Amino acid sequence: MDTEGTLAPATADEARAEYDELVPAAKVAVREATKAMGFDREEYADRVTGEVVETVRDALFASLLRVHVGTRAEFDDWLADHPEYEPDVAGSDNVDNVVWHPVAFPVDDPAVDADGGRLAIAATWQAEREAALGTLRRRAFGRAYRAVVSDDGADGDDAGETAGAADTADEP
Repeated sequence: MDTEGTLAPATADEARAEYDELVPAAKVAVREATKAMGFDREEYADRVTGEVVETVRDALFASLLRVHVGTRAEFDDWLADHPEYEPDVAGSDNVDNVVWHPVAFPVDDPAVDADGGRLAIAATWQAEREAALGTLRRRAFGRAYRAVVSDDGADGDDAGETAGAADTADEP
């Protein structure tokens, strides 16, 4: 079994803090991409919105999630050793490999035991490892983290404004 990625927030508050730390990186990524595309200041101001920066921040967060990559047997063994996790598997039962991300805090999801159960989000793969990693990370962000880091889940912080492009309108 291999493990890759850096983000494995232990709590919802930690997930929000990690997400907030990605604002500068998301802004730089957007700015550099628009430079490479030849945006002038006017086009940048017209096209780079807070939503664009927010989307990049979402993608950065998801792409940095710590995931385990292994065989079906290794995943089954991991689940047996972690009975507090409810598996949420996308893909075929008839393939050899699984990539998974255990969400360390309880997730508000009907598929998870209401008594504080946790979610092990997984995707299966046979030959397309990188595709499975991408699918898993997008699913994990959507199922477990989006609600936690969104404006509604951010304890009153205006996460959308934090990621906005207003202070970079005169870029690139």
